[in-house]
Amino acid sequence: MSFNPTSLLVTGGAGFIGSNFIHSFMANNPECTVTNLDCLTYAGNLKNLTALEGNRKYRFIRGDIGDAALVAGLLADQRINAVVHFAAESHVDRSITGPEIFVRTNVLGTQIMLEESRKHWQSAVVSDFRYLQISTDEVYGSLGDTGYFTEETPLAANSPYSASKAGADLLVRAYHETFGMPTLNTRCSNNYGPYHFPEKLIPLLIHNIINKKPLPVYGDGLNVRDWLHVRDHAVAIEAVLKQASPGSVYNIGGNNEWKNINIVNLVCDLLDERLGRAYGENRTLITFVKDRPGHDRRYAIDASKLKHDLGWSPAYTFEQGIAETIDWYLDNQEWVSEVTSGAYRDYYQSHYGGGAA
Repeated sequence: MSFNPTSLLVTGGAGFIGSNFIHSFMANNPECTVTNLDCLTYAGNLKNLTALEGNRKYRFIRGDIGDAALVAGLLADQRINAVVHFAAESHVDRSITGPEIFVRTNVLGTQIMLEESRKHWQSAVVSDFRYLQISTDEVYGSLGDTGYFTEETPLAANSPYSASKAGADLLVRAYHETFGMPTLNTRCSNNYGPYHFPEKLIPLLIHNIINKKPLPVYGDGLNVRDWLHVRDHAVAIEAVLKQASPGSVYNIGGNNEWKNINIVNLVCDLLDERLGRAYGENRTLITFVKDRPGHDRRYAIDASKLKHDLGWSPAYTFEQGIAETIDWYLDNQEWVSEVTSGAYRDYYQSHYGGGAA
């Protein structure tokens, strides 16, 4: 089975994973039109996509996935035949202190995207169609010391964030089972790489080390995550979109299990070398802090189905990817400075003239 989108709607495309996907997809598919719908919350940064300005195949629309009329209009006007839905509130800590926006965006927003996509698909405006939901391994809950999440693992979300993503995944399943809508679903492990908002672990470490600030580590630092380079993720998403059978679910993992404290130590040591500091100097910044509520102990993805069905496997080793990521942040300190200062928020006003579309 092969599906070739001609007009793609990406939601949340100004965010970390979404912007990396757009860059990758447009490089591989120069004839496909890409419309990027993003409401530009704090994590949406148009400076992630400056290289595409002036590209006649790329269009940015500022707007909310909760605006059904806007979504319907874009689907029809652009003759969209594929949706890749990234848009979501995604930070676990923020979901603990303010879960309402996570339900509103991740559950209700997804339902609106699905419903308007269903109407568009059933209108026969396009001959073939795909809706791809981007999700997370966090919907599976927590693993013990052994074993892996597979696509058959029951959903057992433990944080408001992961619960909202699990709810969205179930809606996607329901639209396929109830209406026959050609949906797809991917669940990825922790991403890292360029354009990552510095509230997340790896960019936060890099930023704080450069500025000699404390490096907060939750609990004992022995929580385990499976790390996936964002560019490997982008390639996997494209493979699923083009090759997977409707109704499929695929796990995407980097086969890179690391304890949090070991990642912190690795980043410290690499930056000792790059910043000309004495070996071990950056490790003195490590500060253990009270563990967050519901902190899952271990995630690990079994991505063998994706490899077997679609031939995908990660190109990056973690050691290679983390070194390149550190170098990217060091080479792009202006980007980091504008994100941390909030100056990036002015970019839309100055380049697009303000106002939502």
